[in-house]
Amino acid sequence: MSSAMLKVFSRYKHILIACLVIAVYLSPYYILGEDTHIRVHDNLDSNIVWYKLLAESGQFFSMSELPNVINGLPRSTLATPFDIMVWLYVLFEPMTAYTIGQTIIRFGAFFGIYMLLRRFIGPTWIVTGVALAFAMLPFWPSGLLSIAGLPLALYLFLSIRENRWQTPWYHWLALMLLPFFSNFILTFVFFLGLMGVLWLVDWLRFKQSNWAFFVSIAGMTSIYLVKNYMLIFSMFLDEGFTSHRETLDLGHKDLPGAIRLFFDNFLTGHTHDMAVHTSIILPAIVVALTVAVYRRIIPKWLLGLVLFNAALSLWYAFWYWEGWRVVKDNVMIANTFNFSRIHFLDPMIWYIAFALALWLLWKHMRFGKTVVVLLIMAQCLNVFWLNEELKYNQTGTPTFAEFYSEDLFNSIESYIGEDQSDYRVVSVGMHPTIAQYNGFYTLDTYNNSFPLEYKQQFREIIAPELAKNPSLANYFDTWGGRLYMYVAELGENYMFSKHRDIVLDDLDINTEALADLGGDYVFSALPIENHRANQLSFERSFENSQSPWKIYVYRVDNETG
Repeated sequence: MSSAMLKVFSRYKHILIACLVIAVYLSPYYILGEDTHIRVHDNLDSNIVWYKLLAESGQFFSMSELPNVINGLPRSTLATPFDIMVWLYVLFEPMTAYTIGQTIIRFGAFFGIYMLLRRFIGPTWIVTGVALAFAMLPFWPSGLLSIAGLPLALYLFLSIRENRWQTPWYHWLALMLLPFFSNFILTFVFFLGLMGVLWLVDWLRFKQSNWAFFVSIAGMTSIYLVKNYMLIFSMFLDEGFTSHRETLDLGHKDLPGAIRLFFDNFLTGHTHDMAVHTSIILPAIVVALTVAVYRRIIPKWLLGLVLFNAALSLWYAFWYWEGWRVVKDNVMIANTFNFSRIHFLDPMIWYIAFALALWLLWKHMRFGKTVVVLLIMAQCLNVFWLNEELKYNQTGTPTFAEFYSEDLFNSIESYIGEDQSDYRVVSVGMHPTIAQYNGFYTLDTYNNSFPLEYKQQFREIIAPELAKNPSLANYFDTWGGRLYMYVAELGENYMFSKHRDIVLDDLDINTEALADLGGDYVFSALPIENHRANQLSFERSFENSQSPWKIYVYRVDNETG
């Protein structure tokens, strides 16, 4: 038995060692649980609570509104019932579901790009090392395999393209399961479009149709369309729902600003798709290209991938150029749909290019093998230290438990003493999802889409504060995904702990408009000195030793309105 195990380890030691490193990378989630420090932006402040509310509502297939948010958030604006992440939150507590999601991301990313690179690159340690580094990238957590699973999807499509109807059945099955673990709008709409272009190029070049490849593309697309039936219904059939996205007014950069954005994205990436390629991968590619010139080699694929990523960064940057306003102002889908997101393909392309560069150095550079090993180790360390617990612990971000502070908000709920569905709250100086997570019904929120009419009504509440800060007003009016109780002096800052020595003494909100929407309480992370001038009555403050927050509770005067 031990001999057989030794043989297995000897044959797959590179994979087993990589999996062990990934396990160590994931260990804080399993050891610390809710005491783990994790990302706030587009995570704690949004998606985690969206999944939780949907799971608790039980309205997976219903088109009914969720009453907890903005007096009725349209069901179609939340995740589809065929999204695996939804069911993780149904079956497990939020932090457990989050941990399972992280595990799927890491191992899906590793094995996907490992199998893809094995098709083209010989040295096993290059393939394993690059795959390990890719698996530890700071992928957007709620995207699951939307970005991390792209190499797996590419591997499966290339397998079907090559083997046609002789492709193993489990390749077909894996391809058709991927839509349930990923997002069509975020990445796969672009990826499938590129696969369609590849099929068309093959057809024109070889004068014959690869119907197996075509069926795989059409089949995956069809599954995505069925999965997203609620979104399709709201976009094309629900005449009663006008999304706030129809009034988006993004993209006013001048030409120098667009060029700067191009270089920024090409060199450092985007917060949702960071490839962490600046310090190790880009220099390695430059050295590899230099070696290729010296050796009179033309590395077509390496050069082509770098230029392709440059083209994606250029498209992303110029999508926000003011010259596009002519199109966006006249074609609705160009304004409401973010076509620049094709840049989410960047990480996969950078790591394929990295592997090709390492292979070139391995074969054609003196001491190349040593250099390659050192580069792989450096990049793995580079991304390992971006582990959420390590990164956000150092920046002072609250843990999962601290952020939502359930005991603290249970105290507030007990003090108010009414059923949470009988009153509405808004938050000042903190994310509304904190109150939402703790069961409160909020008039403020952060969502991808909501009724335009409600945005206009909510704006009346904060109009006096927006008038003081033109930049904040522009942010709210041109995008407005965050329906927050903005305060001019706080700007776009939404987290103020109890250790911050700030007092709001010039707050100016339209309390009548707040009352008209049904507002009863204001939860503020900072004391509002002039609360009486805003027709607010101070109830009391709440804090405890486990929470970073001190919450000041104000009641909207009954006389208002």
